[in-house]
Amino acid sequence: MDDQGRGPDPRPAGSPGEPSESAAEAGPRPLPYEGVWRFTAPAVDASVPQARHAVRDLLYRQGVPVSDDLAQGLLLIVSELVTNAVRHAAVLSPVLAVEVAVGAEWVRVSVEDNHPYRPTALETDHGRTGGRGLLLVREITLEAGGACDVEHTSGGGKVIWAALPLKPVRVP
Repeated sequence: MDDQGRGPDPRPAGSPGEPSESAAEAGPRPLPYEGVWRFTAPAVDASVPQARHAVRDLLYRQGVPVSDDLAQGLLLIVSELVTNAVRHAAVLSPVLAVEVAVGAEWVRVSVEDNHPYRPTALETDHGRTGGRGLLLVREITLEAGGACDVEHTSGGGKVIWAALPLKPVRVP
């Protein structure tokens, strides 16, 4: 399965702290649930639940050892990121891409679009409705001990990703 050049680390290629290529090559063999899956969807409202269900089904089908809390957090992150792409990027990006990358100790979800604007997580404004999706993504990610970021793509768009650590499942 092609990893789209993203490598073995939960952060996309080129991120600070990325392991060297020789360290990645010398690592242990992949676990059965490890891999990278990517799909595209139109930037329309119906893609939000479809993306969430596709990610949920993928995690289940691959046997990724995610706790219920972690799975719910990931699905909420996917919903928020796809919703943002639909609401704010659809004019310049009629298609978005969702990627799920699973390593031995982490799972990363990302949403990519072709709109050049790089959003930031806004501070909470209790008088406003909406506008807090990235703040929610950041809080879920940090609470789980993960990392998230927004990066430009080589094509001029952006990818927003969140990587969360997998909690090892203890076998009795």
